[in-house]
Formats: sequence, structure tokens, C-alpha cells
Amino acid sequence: MTGLLRRLDQRVLPPLGRGLARAGRTPGRLRFLTGAAVAASTAVLLTAVWAADRPPPAGDDTVGDVVRVGVAEGGSIPGYAAESDAELAALGGTDSAFALVTFTEYLAPDRLAAALDGRAVAVVVGRVPLPGTQTEIVRIAVQRLPADLIGGMRVIAERKDREAADYRRLSAKLTGDSAPESELRTVYDSGATVAAAEATAYRDGCSCLYAAVIRATPAELSALAGRPEVRVVDPARELSRLDRAVLLPPLPEQDDVVKPPVDGLTESMAPNGTPVTPGGR
Repeated sequence: MTGLLRRLDQRVLPPLGRGLARAGRTPGRLRFLTGAAVAASTAVLLTAVWAADRPPPAGDDTVGDVVRVGVAEGGSIPGYAAESDAELAALGGTDSAFALVTFTEYLAPDRLAAALDGRAVAVVVGRVPLPGTQTEIVRIAVQRLPADLIGGMRVIAERKDREAADYRRLSAKLTGDSAPESELRTVYDSGATVAAAEATAYRDGCSCLYAAVIRATPAELSALAGRPEVRVVDPARELSRLDRAVLLPPLPEQDDVVKPPVDGLTESMAPNGTPVTPGGR
């Protein structure tokens, strides 16, 4: 992991701050501002709340430590790639470790499996690349490729179907023609459209996967970095627990500075969702 983000957040995150997914949308969690200063209503999704506060287990010094892997919003992508390459070249030994692998384009499950060339995979990161829309960034826990990816995407599709139905229900309740209701109806209708499109894409096994956390030896990581589909291999030796990881892989369509896609109806949140497993949410 590069010097851009290689630091540990030593304070325990508030229980409701964990696992916020950038650009997520859940009707039950919508937040909108009112008052004289408000120009429009804004929808925000809290896609995942990672764990309520609980006493640290005895002997576990990692509780509360968050490792950030990738490049943050506003960071230089070429700088991140160069630092990752330098760190990869300096790796020694034969012990396996985690690394964040990002790809040059969005991949379908079978192409991702081929690109990783049999490496042990723990989590895959994806989003449906709808033009000009901040779609939800999802994490899918995997062991078998591509079967677990396909199963996880189906679970997400089912959740997106429910989100779209909830948005339509909320929109139908707004029968007035005032400006605030019209604005909120627009938010709900947009949310329904986006959620339905995401559901269709995931159900069809879309090309929407752009990063993965793998575990491999330094030699295996170096070999993987030379594959044509691989953009950056970011070693993360200090990462030992994926539930303490905030993954920040750059989007394939961005090549200079990390920034969210333009979308006037959503806010940018930290891309750190709870991983979906093939058997459930």
C-alpha cells in the first residue's frame, strides 16, 4: 500500500459511520435538507452499517484500527500507480500477503477469473458503470471464481429490485404539486430508475468488476502486474483483517485524479460497503 494512504486510523469509528458505500441509495435511509437555504432535496443511502460498538476481544490489538488501501478522492492516480510499482519492486521474501489489484476496465466474472490467473481471491469490488451516475460500490466476498461472483451478483440484483420497488412506492405517495414534493418525487423516480438498471446489470453478469483483494507471494504479485488487464498491484502487507479495510481502488475510466462521477442527486460517501456473500446479504 502506498505512502499516499499508508496510515492507520487509530480511533474507533462511530458505529453508524462504518461501511458507508459511496453513491448508495436506500429509500429507508434517505436524508434531505429543508429550510430557506435548501435548493433541492438530496437522497443519501446508508448501504451498510458495519457492527455496533462492542468491547474489544482480549488480546486483539487490531480492533478499531482501519487500514486504507488505494487512493483517496482528490489523489493522483499516476502517483499512486508509481508508488505501488516501487513498493512491489522492493518486496522480498516468499511469504504471501494481501494486495489490492485494480483493472484497466470493468470485467465480467469470467474475465476477472482469467485475469487473476488462479490467485487466491478474498473480495471483489464492483459498480454498474452507468454514464454520469454515482452507482453503489459493492464488495463481494469470494472463494471460488467465477461461481461465487455470479452468486453474489444475483444477491445484489435481488436487493436492487427491492430498492426500486421501495422508491416507486415512496414516489406514488407524493400526490402534491408543490416544489418540494416535485423535487423529492424526482429523487425517488431517479432512484427507482438507477436501482432497476443495476438489478438488471447484476442479474445478467455485467462487466462491472474493477478491483480485487488477493493473497499472493511477492513473485506472484510481480507476475500478475505484467498481465494486460491489470492496472495496479498495491501491496498491503500490514492488512491482516479485511473487516478493518477501507478499499479505495481508482475507477477504470479515471486516469488523472480520483473524483466521483457527476450526479446531482447523490452525495459522495466513503466506498467501504459490507461484503456481499453468494448465499445472502
